[in-house]
Amino acid sequence: MKPARITQAFNAPEHWADIPGGERYRDALEQQLKPWLAKIYGFHLLKIGNLSAEINAESCAISHQVNVSLQGEGLQVKADPLHLPFADKSVDACLLAHTQTWCQDPHRLLREADRVLIDDGWLILSGFNPVSLLGLRKTIPLKRKSPLYKSRMFTLRRQLDWLSLLNFEVLHYSGFHVIPWTKQGGKMLGTHLPALGCMQLIVARKRTIPLTLNPMKQSKAKARVRQAVGATRQYRKP
Repeated sequence: MKPARITQAFNAPEHWADIPGGERYRDALEQQLKPWLAKIYGFHLLKIGNLSAEINAESCAISHQVNVSLQGEGLQVKADPLHLPFADKSVDACLLAHTQTWCQDPHRLLREADRVLIDDGWLILSGFNPVSLLGLRKTIPLKRKSPLYKSRMFTLRRQLDWLSLLNFEVLHYSGFHVIPWTKQGGKMLGTHLPALGCMQLIVARKRTIPLTLNPMKQSKAKARVRQAVGATRQYRKP
């Protein structure tokens, strides 16, 4: 398995139109996002990356939506996604639409999103699936000049492991748009073979309550109670 963090610099596309078939991917992603964006409430939605900035999030009840990236059009804040200029626990939701696809350090990107998210905040991730027709096309040497050839594709299981380490609760994950060169993306195949979809979507929430209690603390507390009870009994004996 290749390391997630690399030193190679990426020239991330500023628009979906810069990617072959990018507008079809954006439309398919927006259709998958609509039911989930309608469930998100709060004050601030952070759309990280140029591709996230072009996602239509009108169905989201959060009116204050901030686009963040190093450079591009339609941005409210110009900053490095790996060094977000926001206070801890100040954002209700983060949208990372294919941001990891052209990121040198996806681990740090997720940690930054975790840092700025409030407790129970929403995190939405999307990316390309390496186990798909699009991933197979990426192996063709003749496509080296394409932005897709230079993109990074992570398996769904690997991304779920990253989120579990950060104590995120995954509410939904799926694959869709199986056939990349069609507008509908093969809805019939997507229904029966979602794992082969060329695009992935993950919806998760930040949890702060530990998943398991610490038995060490419980045993110490019980021991103190037993000592106190034993001392009381000895004191009451004639």
